[in-house]
Amino acid sequence: MGTAGTPIGPDFLGRPTLAVAEELLGQHLCRKLDGETQRHLITEVEAYDGPQDKACHAHKGRTPRNAVMFGPAGHWYVYLCYGMHWLLNIVTGPEDYPAAVLFRGIRETPGPGRLTKRLQINKEQNQQPATPTTRLWLEHSGHNIAADDIERTPRIGIDYAGKPWVDVPYRFVLHGV
Repeated sequence: MGTAGTPIGPDFLGRPTLAVAEELLGQHLCRKLDGETQRHLITEVEAYDGPQDKACHAHKGRTPRNAVMFGPAGHWYVYLCYGMHWLLNIVTGPEDYPAAVLFRGIRETPGPGRLTKRLQINKEQNQQPATPTTRLWLEHSGHNIAADDIERTPRIGIDYAGKPWVDVPYRFVLHGV
């Protein structure tokens, strides 16, 4: 892992999505609002891994909505869910392989819709690079996360994907930190 306070960039995010998802636990999701930088400990994420993953938005190919997923790692994919909640994802893996990690929770705020509401995230962040200059980025926290502190479970709310996708353990939850 990187040094505490160091931004997480494409080298980290361009790796296989499941590895990135697990290793994002315990890192910081950073947001600059009203001139103040907030650092939030990432406690829950889900991986969406390529066109074969029937829960992934890119399963049926490239669309205007998911086009950012086909681009370089380290860009935000923000979309509106059920017409009411913005959801935040970071693009991972190699370019042209559509994959992303959904942020489901930070220490103080469980739930992906609550997270984006708290951090004032909406369509304006979609397709932006995850860098301090865009006021929304990821940072190494310096925490050493033990494997025993991570729980893997099936993802939430993807019944539409069918078997075996509803049962794959692509959700990662951090406990004990």
